Amino acid sequence: MHIPENYLSPSTCAVMTAAVIPAWTYCAKKVSKEITKEKMPLLGIFAAFSFVAMMFNIPIVGGSTGHAVGGTLIAILLGPEAACLSVSVTLILQALLFGDGGILAIGANCFNMAFVLPFVGYAVYSLLSKKLKTKGTKYLAAGIAGYVGINAAALCTAVEFGVQPLLFRGADGQALYCPYGLNVSVPAMMAEHLTLFGLAEAIFTVAMLAFFEATSPEIMKNQPRTKKGNTLIGTLLAVLTCATPIGLLATGTAWGEWGADEIAELAGYTPKGLESGILSGFEAICPDYSIGSLPEWIGYILCAIIGIAICTIMFKLISTFMKSRVNYD
Repeated sequence: MHIPENYLSPSTCAVMTAAVIPAWTYCAKKVSKEITKEKMPLLGIFAAFSFVAMMFNIPIVGGSTGHAVGGTLIAILLGPEAACLSVSVTLILQALLFGDGGILAIGANCFNMAFVLPFVGYAVYSLLSKKLKTKGTKYLAAGIAGYVGINAAALCTAVEFGVQPLLFRGADGQALYCPYGLNVSVPAMMAEHLTLFGLAEAIFTVAMLAFFEATSPEIMKNQPRTKKGNTLIGTLLAVLTCATPIGLLATGTAWGEWGADEIAELAGYTPKGLESGILSGFEAICPDYSIGSLPEWIGYILCAIIGIAICTIMFKLISTFMKSRVNYD
């Protein structure tokens, strides 16, 4: 679901960035009021979980791949505003350091996965949890919320892809950016997410929610974290990090994330804007989560460690500039 560089026109990217900036502003103000200094590092921890979750690529019939995001999970635990900021940090980091998603498309990717996904997911969870009040049915509500949230994000992505050939064509009539219209992009994206990838998000949401409620219930109760809870969360994150090379087993490419050579083979031509657009020559420091000549699986793990470290350190630093205040129920 990460939109690559030059799949969207610069004007589309500008519009999507303009659309997400007010969301970031609102979420930042909300979080600064509701999240305490002591709780702020949790945003970094959950950003790290989202980062790792997106490294577990899942293959699907036809050669495509996808992954969970974790936006609804964070929204349930900390609120949709915190989820928006956490996932946004993850997506920006992925684009700048690892080439996962375009730099110009950061606004669009954040709008889809950091804004639409957690807010829609949280709205669904809030609605269902009022009607399903037992513990088991609460997990059902969380699973449905995660499923709906990621599909809402996928639909937005598909529409952004699909309008490109309608709005931006060269003198020869060929699309300048994404070559697939709505009649292709919407069915392709939604078929994947309504089936396997939506299910993956639902399972991830429920499994992680159950884990946090069992090991760190203080998070749900807005109480100070315990040493035991911190240890168990750190252990799980370490285990998932070591397991990230499993994501390398999915050898296909996610729909809409092909390279110029792949799109030329699939579409029969390479869109001019995609081939020579802004930042087309940009190379990430660790492209595709690799590090130099290191074995692929080692580079993958090291990139996961780098991503986790930056996410956690960033929010820890933010917390140091906050004033302490009591906000426990």
